[in-house]
Amino acid sequence: MTNSSNCTETDLKRYYAVTYTVILIPGLIANTLALWVFYGYMKETKRAVIFMINLAIADLLQVLSLPLRIFYYLTGTWEFGGGLCLLCFYLKYVNMYASIFFLVCISVRRYLFLMHPFRFSDCKRVCDIYVSVVGWVVVCVACLPFPLLRLHKDDKKTCFVDLPIKELDLPTSITLMTIGELVGFVTPLLIILYCSWKTILSLKEKNSALHDLGEKKKALKMILTCALVFLICFAPYHIGFPLDFFVKTKQIKGGCVQKVISVFHAVALCLASLNSCVDPVIYYFTTDEFRRRLSRQDLHDSIQLHHLSYTRKHSRDVLMEDTTE
Repeated sequence: MTNSSNCTETDLKRYYAVTYTVILIPGLIANTLALWVFYGYMKETKRAVIFMINLAIADLLQVLSLPLRIFYYLTGTWEFGGGLCLLCFYLKYVNMYASIFFLVCISVRRYLFLMHPFRFSDCKRVCDIYVSVVGWVVVCVACLPFPLLRLHKDDKKTCFVDLPIKELDLPTSITLMTIGELVGFVTPLLIILYCSWKTILSLKEKNSALHDLGEKKKALKMILTCALVFLICFAPYHIGFPLDFFVKTKQIKGGCVQKVISVFHAVALCLASLNSCVDPVIYYFTTDEFRRRLSRQDLHDSIQLHHLSYTRKHSRDVLMEDTTE
C-alpha cells in the first residue's frame, strides 16, 4: 500500500503535553494524600494496605516523571542527555506494569481473605511486603526490553515517542509481543475476572450470614472496581501496542494505516497514564477506612495531632538547648 496524500503524519506532541498537564496536579495531590492516609491507618487493618501503598508509590513515581515529558512535548527537544531520556522512558513502563501487578494483588488478597478467611488469617503483613519486593524486582527486570530496544542519538535531541526502535525480524517481534501481552495483560486480566466471578457466585449462597454478605459485597465492589480500571486504562494500550510496535519496526506499512494506529496508540498511552489519577478514586469509594480518614473530623484531629507532636518536639529541642548552655 502506498502513502496517500490525504494521510499526512499527525503531530501528537501537543496532545501528549495537554493530557499530561491535566494529569500532573490531581495525580500529585491525590497520591500524596493517599500515602499520608495509608500511613495513618496501616496498623489498623490487614486489608491489602501494603499493596495499596505500593500502588500509590507507583502512581506517584509516574506523576513525578511527567514534567520532563511535558517539557519535551512542548519544546520538541531533549536537553538532558540520553541516559536520563532512556531512564524516564523505562520508568514509564515500570510504573505502569507495577500498577497492573498491585491491582491484581489487591483483588487476590481481598478474594482470599473473603473466601478462605481461616486459611489466610495468619498471613501477616510481612508476607505482603515480601510479595511487593518480589513484584518490583520482577517488573523492573521484565521492563528492560523497552529501553534496550530503543536507539538514542544525542545529536538528534529526541526522546520518548520519537525514539527509533532497533530493527527486528518478524518472528522475534511476534515472540516478544506475545510474551509481553500474555504476561503483562492477559494473565492479570484473567486473574481479576476469576476473583470477580468467584465472589459473585459466593453472593448467591443462601447460607451466608448477614455480616458475611456485607463483607462479600464490599470485596466484590473493590474487585470489580479494579477490573473496571484495568479495562479502561490498560486494555486499549495493550490492544494498540503490538500494532504500534509493528508500525515502528516497519512490519506494517501504508500511510493511512500507520496514522490510525499511531493516533490510537497515543490515546491509549494517555489512558494508561490516567490510571495514576483513577487509583485514588478506588481507595476512596471502596475502602471505609480511607473515607473515614478523609472525613472532616478525622482530618481535623489528625492535623491537630501532627501539630501537637511538632510542638512537643520543638519544645523539647529548645529545652535541651537551654540546659546545655
